[in-house]
Amino acid sequence: MRYDLTSLDLFITVAQERNLTRAAGIKHLAVSAISKRISELEAQIGSPLLIRNARGVELTPAGQSLLYYARQLKQTMAQLDNELSEFAAGVKGHIRIHAITSALSQFLPQDMAGFAQLYPQIKFDIEEGIGSAVVRAVADDHADLGIISSHTAPLGLETLPYRHDELVLVVPTEHDLAKRRTVHFSEVLAYEFVGPHLDSTLYGLLTEQAKTIGQPLKLHIRISSFDCMCRMVANGLGITVLPRSAVEPYVRSHRLKRVTLSEPWAHRSLLLVFKKYEIASPTLKTFIDHLRAPSQP
Repeated sequence: MRYDLTSLDLFITVAQERNLTRAAGIKHLAVSAISKRISELEAQIGSPLLIRNARGVELTPAGQSLLYYARQLKQTMAQLDNELSEFAAGVKGHIRIHAITSALSQFLPQDMAGFAQLYPQIKFDIEEGIGSAVVRAVADDHADLGIISSHTAPLGLETLPYRHDELVLVVPTEHDLAKRRTVHFSEVLAYEFVGPHLDSTLYGLLTEQAKTIGQPLKLHIRISSFDCMCRMVANGLGITVLPRSAVEPYVRSHRLKRVTLSEPWAHRSLLLVFKKYEIASPTLKTFIDHLRAPSQP
């Protein structure tokens, strides 16, 4: 069936207002004109969409189904208009990215800098979030691309390997463990932690490993920023576990020491997550291919 977009837009307004008169006022049309559009939709579908009563209208099951898909279509058309207007203005695309802190603090800025040199007119919207929130954003079409840890379930979305990082123990230079080259996580659990946010993938990993060992994770402070975590550790408020390269900018200035964790789980993969590569926009495919290029570290 071919649907008239104007009729679908009017139907959405009627469904939201539950009243033909109010919908007509919003759209600056006569009630009879809107009623005619709804009747034409009902004839096309072959089923009533509205139940009319003294107070207004209610949706039939067919009306509820049409409302769901009409809203999706309206959102898609708005995105289409937005992206095509960017092309007309000389901008060659728009990519929305949600990523975990590890990716944003270590790899993505440098990778985007290289991409921007090749495609300077592509625009980006970037948001930081925990792994599960990143997956939800991609699944709900709030993001085109996500970057998560391999410890986060992708919930049916497609994934591709992106980077590898290593989690290390971070302590002040005067700490008891600062002179060690490697340390077992069981030894680390004797000390108080400056930990990440409760919902973060890193927090889930640390608490899971502590539970496996049978010792509690002694959380003194919880905070989401890697920068703030390093500052807290530098001021003697606890120790922490962070990605190795994310700590690099603070090692000298904050007098910190990175100690290798001997457990295999300290080495993890970061993944690109998206709906389907085959149906992705050319702009998104180009960016994914760039992130996956062999020249990337």
